[in-house]
Amino acid sequence: MKRNIDKGKQELFAAALQGKNIPILTLDNKWYHLLDEEERKAVRDIEEQMNALLKRQGKLNTEKKELKKLKKKLMGEIVTMVDAAGDHPTGAQTRKIEQHKQQIEESNEKLEEYEDELLDLPRQIDQLNIQLMLATMEFCYADMQDNTEQIQEIARWVTKIRIELKKRLIKKQQLEQKNHAMYSYMNDLFGADVMDMFDLEYDPGEQHPVMSKAAAPEKQEQKEDGSSPQ
Repeated sequence: MKRNIDKGKQELFAAALQGKNIPILTLDNKWYHLLDEEERKAVRDIEEQMNALLKRQGKLNTEKKELKKLKKKLMGEIVTMVDAAGDHPTGAQTRKIEQHKQQIEESNEKLEEYEDELLDLPRQIDQLNIQLMLATMEFCYADMQDNTEQIQEIARWVTKIRIELKKRLIKKQQLEQKNHAMYSYMNDLFGADVMDMFDLEYDPGEQHPVMSKAAAPEKQEQKEDGSSPQ
């Protein structure tokens, strides 16, 4: 469940972006890894608008270069045709020259339109990018707050488990010491058969676990292949 970001925090984020040079987020692979599926869905509309504007910007720049090439070619051809026509051009030569001039004029009009649009596109892209950055900051803030709560909860759990583990280790040591004392006493009275007499699966005299009869085959298998039993 995503937490809501209060207005004060949103205003703080917006103020922090003032004058900052923010990279285009939809072109940044790291940005995509920051957001989960739910967060990506929430900003998909902004993302699609930005990508459409970036695509349009790229297309205009390409067409602008092509128009400039065409214009240069047409102007070169006009010079050649004027030189060939001399002082008395034919009707066909005149029409051809006029057609080229018309194409150059149309190219100039298109170039002017492209220039105007290209001047405005960065502003539109920047506005959408800021919206996307603000949304990203809110997502990251909420996620980091939630993660911090979970980290603290896990840390408390680990601390509790460590305390419990320490208590149990102390209890284990106390029980082992008690068994050792009883074993030593019985061993002094009855001798080495005391372990079988009391059905113990470990030797309190040595204070370390030993294999029970049921575990003996596994112990043998471990010796043969060097692996630990599962």
